[in-house]
Amino acid sequence: MISSMIVAALLQSSAPAAMQPVATPFFFYMLSGLMILGGMVVITRKNPVHSALALIVTLLGQAGLYLMLYAPFVAGVQIILYVGGIMVLFLFVIMLVNLERTLQERPFNKQWAVGIAAATALGLMFVAIYAKGRALFPEPPIALPETENTQRIGTMLYGNYMFAFEIASLLLLVAIIGAVVMAKKRI
Repeated sequence: MISSMIVAALLQSSAPAAMQPVATPFFFYMLSGLMILGGMVVITRKNPVHSALALIVTLLGQAGLYLMLYAPFVAGVQIILYVGGIMVLFLFVIMLVNLERTLQERPFNKQWAVGIAAATALGLMFVAIYAKGRALFPEPPIALPETENTQRIGTMLYGNYMFAFEIASLLLLVAIIGAVVMAKKRI
């Protein structure tokens, strides 16, 4: 959530109007397809470890798209923070959960109708945004050199988004403490 707000603000404030993505459309479609395929595998696998590994592939594809948008710092943070940190935390939680009981439960309960309705609404929203096109998003101002990209992120992160940054760090701290407490009860 926070990283998407920061990326959106950076793309609006520092993305060049004349700069095109680094790679060809082939790489964009390849990475996008990889992300869609990885997302489908995440939600369709019964084994949670396989789902976590597919999510890693999806997050790496997203980092590749950030590189194509001239955002190397955001791509590095995506790899280090999400792929390296959050996914390790997910894997620890998966190891602590009782998988035998989870595999015996019925995977689809009575909430599937609500899920289909939410997915349809989200899809219609994406189609509406795509149809409106550039009218929703103004053209970004002139580009900054890549050296100022990291400085802008730091200024925005510790200036405009300081409260959200601190809340996210507290949530991660609570999750880590919860995982330690759950693991300690089992030992």
